[in-house]
Amino acid sequence: MKITHHHWWVPSLAREMHINRYGESGAAFLAFPAQEGDHRNLESFGLIESIADYIDAGRIQVFTVDSYDAESWTSRSLPPWERGPRYEAYVHYILNEVLPFIRTLTAAPIWTTGVSMGAYHAANFLFRFPHSFAGTIALSGVYELTEFLGEYSDEIVYFNSPLWFLPNLTDPYYLDELRKKTIILCVGQGEWEEPMLTQTRQMAEILSQKGIPAWVDIWGPDVHHDWPWWRKQLPYFIERGLLATL
Repeated sequence: MKITHHHWWVPSLAREMHINRYGESGAAFLAFPAQEGDHRNLESFGLIESIADYIDAGRIQVFTVDSYDAESWTSRSLPPWERGPRYEAYVHYILNEVLPFIRTLTAAPIWTTGVSMGAYHAANFLFRFPHSFAGTIALSGVYELTEFLGEYSDEIVYFNSPLWFLPNLTDPYYLDELRKKTIILCVGQGEWEEPMLTQTRQMAEILSQKGIPAWVDIWGPDVHHDWPWWRKQLPYFIERGLLATL
């Protein structure tokens, strides 16, 4: 597998940000790491290896990015009202620097994916900006931010919580676009899968009410919030979800 590394200074985030690209052709994944992970996170825990056959065959390529969690939603020092603006700076970086960079390398459709906190980012970017992405595979994600912010809320928190803003979404411009996407949300019922399990079920109900097709797959009580299961789930859904639509 061909792996290339890219990085540049991002003034709005006040640090250098890194991207690894795995493969050279096929559908593109923008892949977010688990909570507070970096661009090497998915490779380090074997997730890239689990989909290596698809990368080597030129069917997919993966762009892994650094998180900005510790400087935004999961910060241990910033008060809640300062975290949203920091996350919006990260959103700006992804939309206005990462996506254009990917577009210089491929014209393929771009999917989002991630596990745990990375699944939150993957889903949030698709639901907020559906015109920029082809679909998502989100594994064991949360879909609102109470876990990190407690009872605090403001406009930025609201619009970065799909469980909150989707029920009130009525704009056909967004709803019609979301109905064209391939949306896959998966979670287990085993250890450490709360509140992800409850929130995934809530997402299934909301998406159904909005007429947005989605494959919401609830795996069994032996399926835990851990890397061995995500290494099984990602290739499963790539084969049956993404590649089946191409």
